[in-house]
Amino acid sequence: MRRTRLKEGKNDADVDMTPMLDIVFILLIFFIVTTSFVREESLLVNKPKNGKNTPNNDPTMLVRVDENGRITFNGKDVDIERLEARIENFLAKNQTNSVILIPAYDAKYDKVVAVIDKVKLFDNLTVSIGKS
Repeated sequence: MRRTRLKEGKNDADVDMTPMLDIVFILLIFFIVTTSFVREESLLVNKPKNGKNTPNNDPTMLVRVDENGRITFNGKDVDIERLEARIENFLAKNQTNSVILIPAYDAKYDKVVAVIDKVKLFDNLTVSIGKS
């Protein structure tokens, strides 16, 4: 019995990667072109300058948001729907243009943003965010 060797034609199958790279680049260009970039809006925060502590005798509105979502306006509980009326009532009796918002550390952001939205309905008011 005789063995025959089949070493004459080694059958290596090489895969040409060039077409696959072309497809990957075409997909990359497609996703870059079709992606829409959204500009997120943010709040403008004015920081106080160092060394400028001027006493202000104007009455201020103090709004607190606790970790349970409860909102207080100058120490009294208020519902988010009634906050606008409280601000109008305060502005009718007092001359001020500032609101201090003090959210708790664990306060929900949606409640804080809802309070800021209610305050921003009044054009002449500025919102300062304090730390509890």
